Amino acid sequence: MNEPGQRPEPAAGAPQQQPHYAQAPVQQLAPAHVQGPQSPGQGPEYWAHPAPAQGKGRRAGLKAANIILLCVFSLVAVVTLAFFAVSIGANVFLICGALALLPLGICVLTLRWIDKWEPEPLSAMVLGFCWGAGMAVITTLVIGSWVQPLLMNGSGQADADMVGAVVQAPLVEELCKGAGLLLLFFLRRRTFDGPIDGVVYAGIIAAGFAFTENILYFGQALNEADGAVNGLVGIFLLRGIMSPFAHVMFTATLGLCVGWAARNGGTLMVLGAWLVGMVPAMALHGLWNGTSFLGANFFVVYVVLQVPLFVVFIVGIVFLRRSEAKLTRRRLAEYVPSGWFTPQEVPMLATGAGRRRALHWSKTFAAGALMKEFIRLATRLAFTRQRLLVDSRGGVGGAGRFARGQEQELRLLHRITAVRTELLRRHGAALWQAQQRQQARLWQPEQGMQHRQPPHQP
Repeated sequence: MNEPGQRPEPAAGAPQQQPHYAQAPVQQLAPAHVQGPQSPGQGPEYWAHPAPAQGKGRRAGLKAANIILLCVFSLVAVVTLAFFAVSIGANVFLICGALALLPLGICVLTLRWIDKWEPEPLSAMVLGFCWGAGMAVITTLVIGSWVQPLLMNGSGQADADMVGAVVQAPLVEELCKGAGLLLLFFLRRRTFDGPIDGVVYAGIIAAGFAFTENILYFGQALNEADGAVNGLVGIFLLRGIMSPFAHVMFTATLGLCVGWAARNGGTLMVLGAWLVGMVPAMALHGLWNGTSFLGANFFVVYVVLQVPLFVVFIVGIVFLRRSEAKLTRRRLAEYVPSGWFTPQEVPMLATGAGRRRALHWSKTFAAGALMKEFIRLATRLAFTRQRLLVDSRGGVGGAGRFARGQEQELRLLHRITAVRTELLRRHGAALWQAQQRQQARLWQPEQGMQHRQPPHQP
């Protein structure tokens, strides 16, 4: 916080006081590039639109469905892990479960870093993990038992292990993981709005799947070696250290396609992107499994092919993160002419440096959590605005989504105004208290000097 008695500089990250829109937005039309037949305008009539009557009921229904499915998938995951604990033995399960936590932790922390700009709801992430760790594993085992004989009937004298690893496993596992991603899209459509979201949701599903699968592979290696750790060390190094992101990368390519379609189109485009995204997901999965049959050449292929693929994946993620920041800045700037944001607030909310300065400023008067909420709401608003621009083009279901999007947009704008008002109120109170303390310190020496003066002589 600035010195008592001084106004904070805009560069310090403070949101600007705007008395005009503390009660209502400025009655001003958006510039020409914002209006037009392809995008919603920002005039007074736009902000005064009536909220759809069915909005609250629909939100309540989706919330109830999310809670119910979260409980169901959590129970399925627990039952699945308990079943495997009985199958491989409790002691082996505990050892292998502890080892499987290491690659899981690496994946989760990486996904949290990827998702840092606009974090997804924790409940959605838990739901995705439980689907991967439980439902996807169970459906893979069931469907795989039907698919394997069909593939062998048509493959003549092919090696059953190779067909299972290179064809059956990628086909069935990616379909089962991808089904969870599609379910998350329909359940969380309001927060599923870009390629990064698709990568994160797909990644957490894949991380859950890999966690359970690692326990099974580790347990199988330990049991086959009669308790000796040699076999376990080898499979742990391969799956836990050399390739902790394998499943995440496979399914992330599917999530990338679905997320792109979610940002740029409607349900039909998402379903088409889901089918298209299955191709690279299965291809990468089959390529990785196929390298296990190369023997001594595996490490050569790993260095020459798999490592560069991982580097490309990381570079792509960095590019996507930067594009999200640019989109946030572009969409928030469209609210400046209508008075919902000032030009100074846009870079504060839409750049990494601006956010860091804003958080540092707010923490000087114990309002860091409030500033985080301000940033979160503004980012959510930017992506809601992007969806409005897409839905304004029409298409199947576009009018209904546009109306619901307007309702969400206004709700976010008013919440942002309320948070900003509280943030500035707290800063003003802290500034006033600092000024009072400074005046008290100045007053005390003056009082002491008066007491030390000699008495007046007549």
